[in-house]
Amino acid sequence: MAMLPTMSSPHPASAAARSRLVLGVIGGSGLYDMEQLEGRESVAVDTPFGGPSAAFSVGHIQRDGAEPIKVVFLPRHGAGHRLLPGEINYRANIHGLKQLGVTHLLAVSAVGSLKETICPGDVVLPDQFIDLTRHRRSTFFGDGLAAHVQLGSPTCPAFRQLTAEAVGAEGGTLHDGGTCVVMEGPAFSTRAESELYRGRWAASVVGMTAMPEAKLAREAEMAYTMVAMSTDYDCWHVGHEEVSVAALVAVMQANVRLARCIVGRVARTLPQDTDALPYPHACARAIITAPDAIDEAAKSRLDLIVGHYL
Repeated sequence: MAMLPTMSSPHPASAAARSRLVLGVIGGSGLYDMEQLEGRESVAVDTPFGGPSAAFSVGHIQRDGAEPIKVVFLPRHGAGHRLLPGEINYRANIHGLKQLGVTHLLAVSAVGSLKETICPGDVVLPDQFIDLTRHRRSTFFGDGLAAHVQLGSPTCPAFRQLTAEAVGAEGGTLHDGGTCVVMEGPAFSTRAESELYRGRWAASVVGMTAMPEAKLAREAEMAYTMVAMSTDYDCWHVGHEEVSVAALVAVMQANVRLARCIVGRVARTLPQDTDALPYPHACARAIITAPDAIDEAAKSRLDLIVGHYL
């Protein structure tokens, strides 16, 4: 009797394996957990790039008239905020999120305002970044496999629009679009730097963590949107005191309450399938290394990133 053919499982990075939308959330300063996750479990993962900032919280959020949505949360700075922006293993964080199925990544960050109209407590959804970081590994590629993804539009417009609607529905003061300068830190800006960012560069906010996070999310083929929570006026505003940790913490506490509400509403309004809100297939035409020149070590290390194309 002839045996019927069997279908092998799809590659975990393929479109077939990622048809169901999974929301990833990275919490910045002040946002260290997601209390609204149901069925929450702590999941530790290993990656070819080292260890993530912390164990991931994996659970779901209930939705009216639809199946619950899977949510994966990670505190960017680790438990107890132990990691400086330059100490974060961004590659391990993004790789771990992809291991857990994340297709859409909402990154919450505390930022300084570079505009009079962006007040402490306001929400900015940047659509552009200027990367001034200097000491961070900003790509999965290299060491035997070269690739170059497109990053002209580093955030996903449709995902950002859905997030903008959530901010408005939760009563947040929204600034949709704008440029975020990402500095190395951990010291805050000099006044000359702050004036450069807001003047000649016409940037909206300044932070320390969106890069290389957004670059790596694109290489991992995740839709990325940043929720930038303004905490201060950096140091340019002569009518306000220079930023201090104590002042930041006071504003962050209010920002975190709003951030949790925004994340919950985004989760409840996302479609069930990625066809309705696509993620970028950024690596489809990004690989430049000849296939026969890619060694097995590189293929193994990058399997979850580009294995479905190799």
